[in-house]
Amino acid sequence: MTSNSLTARDTKPQPVIDWMFWLAVAAVAFTYVRAIWFTPTEATQGPSQKIFYIHVPSVLAGYLAFGVLGIMSIVHLWLKEERADRMAAAAAEVAVLFFAIVLITGSIYAKVIWGAWWVWELRLTLTLLLWFLGVGYLVMRGAIEDPMMRARFCAVLAILQVVLIPFVHLSVYFVRDHMHPMPVVLKPSSPSLPNSMLMTFLISVASFLLMSAALIRARYRLTMLRDAADAAEQGGMA
Repeated sequence: MTSNSLTARDTKPQPVIDWMFWLAVAAVAFTYVRAIWFTPTEATQGPSQKIFYIHVPSVLAGYLAFGVLGIMSIVHLWLKEERADRMAAAAAEVAVLFFAIVLITGSIYAKVIWGAWWVWELRLTLTLLLWFLGVGYLVMRGAIEDPMMRARFCAVLAILQVVLIPFVHLSVYFVRDHMHPMPVVLKPSSPSLPNSMLMTFLISVASFLLMSAALIRARYRLTMLRDAADAAEQGGMA
């Protein structure tokens, strides 16, 4: 099969929303039942600390989507594979969605803990930059009409986004004066959470990663359905 053709299996309609999505929805719902009613409240931060169980997992879910975006972009540049470009576009939309959740929940958390909606510290600034790059990727996809040129330019931009991710995660180690807390789970030593909170956090991470994968899968399938419909329409006109 060439990179510019699709097999019957590729164009065969598949349900956009399937068992994987509903499993992810159930997992996220279970996470928040556990977090709100069955996980202890942090002593100093109070109920606002429970934003942690959506904020940090959204970061990791966004990292997963950005990772898929970067890998599929490399595959497209290497093999000129159209399906890889479609998967990259689906992952980009999901990455932007999760990082929007990160920025919104982070701002709410900051207002409660720091007394300000936003502080121009390194990690927050890099996170915002990563989100803007994701939005820029989506804008570029809509602005370039030639499919091959669009896929190539977007792939390069996607790889630059992925390169930025380690700097976002490690930024709290780069500067001494920062307000963002140090990692409490993803750090070289053991996690700094009680077992009950740690278990809830791990469940939330698993559920958000599943949701990220399910949304990428659904968005990719939607793209394939639209392409199949467009191909059928063009065939009918011919």
